[in-house]
Amino acid sequence: MKIKSVKLREAHEVSSNASFCSILWDLQAHHLVTASSSQPSISIHDPLLHSSPPRVLRHHRDGVTALAISPNSTCLASGSIDHSVKLYKFPGGEFETNITRFTLPIRALSFNKSGSMLAAAGDDEGIKLINTIDGSIARVLKGHRGPVTGLAFDPNGEYLASIDSFGTVIYWELQSGRTLYTLKDVAPDTGSDTSVLNVLSWSPDGETLAVPGMKNDIVMYDRDTAEKLFTLRGDHTQPICFMSWSPNGRYMATSSLDKQVLIWDVKRKQDIDRQKFDERICCMAWKPIGNALAVIDVMGKYGVWESVVPSSMKSPTEDIPNSQTRNSNGLVFFDEEDQDLSMSGSLSDLGEDSHGESEPPSRKRLLKQSVIDDDQHEHVYDELNLMKTEPQRKVPRVNKENSDKDKDALKAMTAFRPKMQEAFQPGSTPPHPGKRHFLCYNMLGSITTIKHDEYSHIEIDFHDTSTGPRVPPMTDHYGFTMASLNENGSVFANPCKGEKNMSTLMYRPFRSWANNSEWYMRFEGEEVKAVTLGSTWVAAVTSLNFLRIFTNGGLQKHILSLNGPVVTAAGFSNELAIVTHVSDCLPSNEPLLEFTLFNISKGTQVFKGRLPLTPCSYLTWFGFSEEGQITSYDSKGILRVFTSQYGGTWLPLFSASKERKSGENYWVVGLNASKLFCIVCKNPDTFPQVLPKPVLTLLNLSFPLASSDLGEEALENEFMLNNLNLSQIQNRIEVTAGEGLDTSSLDDEAFDIEAAQDRCIFRLIASCCNSDKLVRAIELVKLLSIEKSVRGAIQLATALKLPILAERFNDILEERLRNKAEVSNTTALSSKHDPASKRSEISEPIVSSSSAKLSAPLFTKKVKSSDRFKFGKQKTDSDQTANLEDSKEVKDAEKNGGSSHVSSVKEVKNLETRCPLNPFSKLPNIQEGKKVEEATRSQSEGPSNKSSNEEAKKVVGEVTGKQCQRPSNPFLKSTVK
Repeated sequence: MKIKSVKLREAHEVSSNASFCSILWDLQAHHLVTASSSQPSISIHDPLLHSSPPRVLRHHRDGVTALAISPNSTCLASGSIDHSVKLYKFPGGEFETNITRFTLPIRALSFNKSGSMLAAAGDDEGIKLINTIDGSIARVLKGHRGPVTGLAFDPNGEYLASIDSFGTVIYWELQSGRTLYTLKDVAPDTGSDTSVLNVLSWSPDGETLAVPGMKNDIVMYDRDTAEKLFTLRGDHTQPICFMSWSPNGRYMATSSLDKQVLIWDVKRKQDIDRQKFDERICCMAWKPIGNALAVIDVMGKYGVWESVVPSSMKSPTEDIPNSQTRNSNGLVFFDEEDQDLSMSGSLSDLGEDSHGESEPPSRKRLLKQSVIDDDQHEHVYDELNLMKTEPQRKVPRVNKENSDKDKDALKAMTAFRPKMQEAFQPGSTPPHPGKRHFLCYNMLGSITTIKHDEYSHIEIDFHDTSTGPRVPPMTDHYGFTMASLNENGSVFANPCKGEKNMSTLMYRPFRSWANNSEWYMRFEGEEVKAVTLGSTWVAAVTSLNFLRIFTNGGLQKHILSLNGPVVTAAGFSNELAIVTHVSDCLPSNEPLLEFTLFNISKGTQVFKGRLPLTPCSYLTWFGFSEEGQITSYDSKGILRVFTSQYGGTWLPLFSASKERKSGENYWVVGLNASKLFCIVCKNPDTFPQVLPKPVLTLLNLSFPLASSDLGEEALENEFMLNNLNLSQIQNRIEVTAGEGLDTSSLDDEAFDIEAAQDRCIFRLIASCCNSDKLVRAIELVKLLSIEKSVRGAIQLATALKLPILAERFNDILEERLRNKAEVSNTTALSSKHDPASKRSEISEPIVSSSSAKLSAPLFTKKVKSSDRFKFGKQKTDSDQTANLEDSKEVKDAEKNGGSSHVSSVKEVKNLETRCPLNPFSKLPNIQEGKKVEEATRSQSEGPSNKSSNEEAKKVVGEVTGKQCQRPSNPFLKSTVK
């Protein structure tokens, strides 16, 4: 194997004794950071300009033993022999704060995936979990019997792994602080040599934990069970002292006390390259965006090993896994039951000399104590055993001391109360200096703004320029930060500004017969938080929890008080929906929200209830669908639609986790009955830019169904969506009919969806028959709403040689025909005594309702007068053919089944002739009757399974193809206006 030569440069001067040195990359590989335990300085290098001197940070008083950089490379943490942990801005290197102190040297630091938490440990044996936002100690983990030398957060945000100098590995559960697994003596005992530290590392996908083994190898442990999976054993002759995963987890670099570095193909469990160095390599880091490895030895010399993986093999940065964290914001939430008051003595005071550096104020708070099983550990959590406290000044009055502690605890509880979600406008994006951003983006168009020195420039654009009005640009001197748009006009508002602390609301109509039709409203000491508008009204919600409603002309019409601070608002036609906070957030930082739906034209409150969110998420979009259904979308990617079913519920209709590809985020714009309209943003962006112009992407709506034993999730999803659409259209028909308006177009839509639902159910019945799910097939037949579909199901069961099932299907059909006959007879009797009903019969043909067993009613389709005459003529002409068909079937029945069969056929025929005809469900013709007869005859003759399956496929194709020629879902014709 070809040996490569890596040139090393001096980064830190080291005495004759070896020392532990650290090296790491930033996120974009623009900088290399190095440190040495023999020097108190940190160096930030430019890897492209080797001749330029590094930026040096000198804030520690002793050697730097540990480095860590936040995942977004904005924060650098360092630990030292001087017992302190410091934070810096990166890459500038400005000192931020002394985040915490220990009583013994620090050995290990690690950020979680979001950078909101820092784990620190060292010779004190305890592990501190530090909140990097406010510097508080979230938890102290106690379990090791020796110096902790390695820490690693699980990429999925659930566990923390730690290792000590004695070779003991502990899995910690972050939420509760409990010890999940303790693996004793699985790694080498490094003794008192501080230049050799036991380390461990999670694979990038979080499924495997790598630990140095006892046989000069690397041992891989399972994420959830801590079971040994496999080992990497090669040509290392001495124990492993450091390891590093490649960004995609395909490769691993290991360094050993034998001064070798080996590169491993983890999947194949063999080494693919190696390098021999003059000194022991004590730290390594893979380049995040390239095929390179940074190394540093115990003498403070560093270098970059280029082309580590051969070009013929897969790149180490290809197919990087995107681990899914439990919490969208990466924060760790602790169980309340594990809380315990802790004295500040457990945290070393920060009153020592720090060379003029700013120190955070002393803070005593509720410390959440970890739960440790007695049978696992012999000792109980004790702050005095964890770390020695600094001597404190005695206070003569004990009562005053206790009072101060109570005040500090109260302040801490107040300071750490979860912050409620701020109000936002759906379809808006954050401002960027010197760039345009969206004030509003919806299915109709967009409103953009760009800020100049003393004013802003606003533009309104419509997606469909042929139908939308042309609106000239507007110069904004008010500094509007929120807006809403519909086909009638636009509304704008700004926060409080100026000496009088006034907030401004402006409405600008697109069309008006009068000049100067736009209007302004100003609120002194009251700030507008959310705006929206409808067909004839404009609404604004303010900081005083007032809902102010204006007419399009500017008349102040209503002022209502809301129950809590507003989160967002949306309008559609005459309906206004507002989301407000119910109370403070839960301890898990989840907001408690409720929504209220108003009908502005009627002055009524339609509905009020809780707004559901996915656990550990927040609301990111809220609005109406094109059909007027309230919809919400949270940060976990779950889309919910409100329906009146079950007294008013929210149905999950989309999950981004099932649709999302690696590195994609969905920014919701709107939806219709079958599609979600969104803009796909590439990571790390979560919202689009104005330029280049965003492109709308259409995604299919789908319920998060369980994996069915039938294997027809697509059909089941279509079935549920059709049921939802039928329910929504039925409600719209009732509302429209109640207002005395024409419902013919809605009736047409309902009939189309009903026919599509029957086709879907019929395919599910066929699948149930093939999978021997006969009970489910009978349940599905009862849901068919068109008579021809039931007859087709009988024909299908016959073709598949399922006579018992066909008989049950036939019983369902006969029961339905009897119910129709009873309803028609009742209607006929009542019409004889009611002249008005006779006139209605002449004006419109009667369509009887379906059986009570049907899930959705048959919708009456109105017929034009010319169609009525044609229909009557066709009926008269077909009488003779019907009689002929009747006589033929009776004769065939006499031949096949005897007198009993004849009577049953006559009974069914009599029921059919007595039943009023449904003009939208055609009775089977003579040819279809012959097909049923032939299928029955073939059953008696015993055809082969192959021929029966072919016949069944033919029946399914004929029935689903002849029912209705209309599109299966009429909402697919909706387009972006």
